[in-house]
Amino acid sequence: MSKGILIWAEATRDGYLHPVTFELANKANELSKKMDNSPVMAFVMLEESKVLNYREAFELNGFDEVFYISDCDVNFYKSDLCSMLAQHMVKEINPEIVLIGATENGRDLAPRISTYMHTGLTADCTELDVTEDGKLAATRPTFGGQLMATILSKKYPQMATVRPKVFTPMVSSVRKNTKFTSISCVLNDFEQTIEILDFVKTQCSDINSLDSAEIIVAGGKGMQTKEGFALLKTLADKLGGVVGASRVAVEMGLASPECQIGQTGKTVSPKLYIACGISGALQHTIGMDKSSKIIAINTDKDAPIFKIADYGYVGDAFEIIPQLIDKL
Repeated sequence: MSKGILIWAEATRDGYLHPVTFELANKANELSKKMDNSPVMAFVMLEESKVLNYREAFELNGFDEVFYISDCDVNFYKSDLCSMLAQHMVKEINPEIVLIGATENGRDLAPRISTYMHTGLTADCTELDVTEDGKLAATRPTFGGQLMATILSKKYPQMATVRPKVFTPMVSSVRKNTKFTSISCVLNDFEQTIEILDFVKTQCSDINSLDSAEIIVAGGKGMQTKEGFALLKTLADKLGGVVGASRVAVEMGLASPECQIGQTGKTVSPKLYIACGISGALQHTIGMDKSSKIIAINTDKDAPIFKIADYGYVGDAFEIIPQLIDKL
């Protein structure tokens, strides 16, 4: 009988576990209480010596058990190899729920597992809960972000992906006595069809730090030109922050797609979010409404962004931002 909540602990090329692992762990521990304290587990595609390097992180983040591959070490994510290993591990562990971070790799891995297991997958969730009869209730935007839909799976395991920054990691000094269990996976018949020769970062440092930035200055179509976004960059530099953008601004060619925040972009939760020329449609705000402080600048006093903003300036960003830069 299937039991427990299983989380993919994604190991990055830089040698750490992706933070979304611990964000999901905190939520999973909350859900576990509604499931008769079902175990919260992780699976990681690394050999034992590397897994144990993360022992303290697993113990402090509420994991009851961590599964790893005993006879195969994956140095970095490879689609064909990792999907095969993951499918084997999920089948062996047989959990009720599988949660995967909606990272670049997670969005590739999750549908491969769900297809193999002949089960459903709710992608890019913004909230997770458990019904009275123990079903995973996964909520996500639908109809272009106009509605929120809560989806139940008919089959097990119940699967969902969640974008980074949607949940917060656990803050605890209490260690669990985490159990580490190896799973054997024979690869004699596996034939690798893709070989990665090199990995080159082409994104600028600002874009790479958008996920973890404490201050974000974001622009929408109201910034009008690339020169308008250059003004945002100056303000962000003065504040020690980075630049983000709405979907419309990206579609207008004012900013790179990697800067996009919202339903079809990144989810962020900085200490300070300054929205410049952004109307505040649900498609955008769903990706930033958990920011600690939100400042909105818009010429339209009825813009939806003002409904979630802590402070609002009704006026022209091209007049207000230079004044802010001068003050700074």
